[in-house]
Amino acid sequence: MTGVLTKTDQQTDLEAYVRAEGRDELVKQVRAKIDDLGIQYVYYQFVSVTGRIVGKGVPADYWETTAEKGFQLVYGATANLALDRHRSYIGYGPEAAELVAIPDPETFCQLPWDPRVARVYCVCFRNREEEADAGAFLTADCRGNLKRIHAEFQETHGLHLRHGCEPEMMWLKKGPDGKPNGGVTKPNCYHIDQFEELRDVFLRVTEYSRAMGLDMIQGDHEDAPGQLELNFTFDDALRTCDRLTTYRQICAQVAREFNLIACFMSKPFMGVSASGCHHNLSLWRDGEDTVNPLGLENLPGLAENFTYRKGGENTFLPVPGKSRRIPGPVGLHCIGGVIEHLGALTAIGCSTVNSYRRLWDTGLWAPVYADWGYQNRTCGLRVSAPGRFEYRAVDSMVNPYLMAAALLKAFDDGLQRELDPGEPEQRNIYAAMGQGKAVQKLPMSLGEALERLATDQVIQSAMPGEMYNIYHQYKRDEWERFLATVSNWDTEAYLDCLP
Repeated sequence: MTGVLTKTDQQTDLEAYVRAEGRDELVKQVRAKIDDLGIQYVYYQFVSVTGRIVGKGVPADYWETTAEKGFQLVYGATANLALDRHRSYIGYGPEAAELVAIPDPETFCQLPWDPRVARVYCVCFRNREEEADAGAFLTADCRGNLKRIHAEFQETHGLHLRHGCEPEMMWLKKGPDGKPNGGVTKPNCYHIDQFEELRDVFLRVTEYSRAMGLDMIQGDHEDAPGQLELNFTFDDALRTCDRLTTYRQICAQVAREFNLIACFMSKPFMGVSASGCHHNLSLWRDGEDTVNPLGLENLPGLAENFTYRKGGENTFLPVPGKSRRIPGPVGLHCIGGVIEHLGALTAIGCSTVNSYRRLWDTGLWAPVYADWGYQNRTCGLRVSAPGRFEYRAVDSMVNPYLMAAALLKAFDDGLQRELDPGEPEQRNIYAAMGQGKAVQKLPMSLGEALERLATDQVIQSAMPGEMYNIYHQYKRDEWERFLATVSNWDTEAYLDCLP
């Protein structure tokens, strides 16, 4: 948020947030945009534990009131109001109070597919009337947690995370029943002709993305049916997470317009690659925020949506005079931190039962082993270019706010303890293992990954307060539901087994 957040002993977190320096001016700027653009309705949205966009819609006439007082919604919205298999609400029961969501005015942006409507991201707080911690930050708010964890990291190390992501997903056809009926295209990787088949779709996605501040830089057809990867410029961690969430919202809208399904499920097809969401990571010192209007004369939202952090010192760059392949000490310690905690991180980056179909379907470059190398896609981490490394054990279903917060905690541990990741592996990891190298394997099921997370206090600290318990309860229930489900595989394997 623009401005300085200071809190007195008499103020709650909520009150201090609303009264932060510079916020009143931003609220006025939003009103000017509402009037200038003819906005009639606003989506006030935050992000649930699974990465789902939730919230409320409010007529634009009530902008000032909502900006100051927020809106209320049940605490359980942060857990999708989900019931576990025992019919109990996950995280919060119906007796729990209601959260207060306060909008971040700098994220206000018009929806390009309906200029009457805008959206704004929110930070969540405990209810004002709670007996304990009234008006405190709600720890079940993954986006709010990331803001605070990143600020703490910057205060400790004088560095900030910039990252970009590679959001693969699949465009599927609808059958007569409205369910998926295969991909729109053939699984021909980098094939321009198959890319061309989806031209109208990706041009519409690009148009909407640019109108909401995403600087789209490249795209290609990947090697699964209907699979595209459309990339936008890397930036400060929170902006990248907000933009990935916005990108998903855009894809869902474009799918409606073309009567398709925008599929972010990691592995809908066997025998072809899954949809990953590789994160390219670097830590920076200083830099300046620069507005990129993307060719627009009148920005359809506040400038923050079109702002990117530029310049500064990239601390992951190699040391001058040494190998151009090896990051400097900061980068090496951060790689060491990620490898140290890779098992627990996998529970966040590969967050669904389906995620592990990606790891078990052999021969498709899935990151199964906890090692690192330079441009080596057989490892869980690779130095993809001087000054950054690619974290590969993350797929298209990831909650980006949880992932970024967890990576910051792994980085912090690597820096504090000066963890050494060992020598980079230049061989194919499978060949190296055949030659006797001992390499730790990633968890190969959601259940195993959750067990690794349950014993890792560092990564758990990325989910402070109530967040870890909600995440564990939600994902453990997902795993148990899977174990208790009879599928087509069971019938095909066992129906005629005997006599």
